Amino acid sequence: MKNLLLQASATIRSAEHRTESRGAHAREDFPDRDDAGWLKHTLVWLDADGHARFDYRPVHLETLTRDVESIAPKTRTY
Repeated sequence: MKNLLLQASATIRSAEHRTESRGAHAREDFPDRDDAGWLKHTLVWLDADGHARFDYRPVHLETLTRDVESIAPKTRTY
């Protein structure tokens, strides 16, 4: 149970930290997608007091083989 609470806390803090809307991470206060600032993976660590530390890693946009074509990211529209 403790692991689930820590995972939920990390997810919530990451969503608060990300100032854009992207897929399931939609925010009314930041309605637009921001590839220039947020095309990266968020990494988060929680200390014993629940404070979050953030870092990032790049998103790999190319496939690992030439058998499959890479698809560029784009805004979802419905």
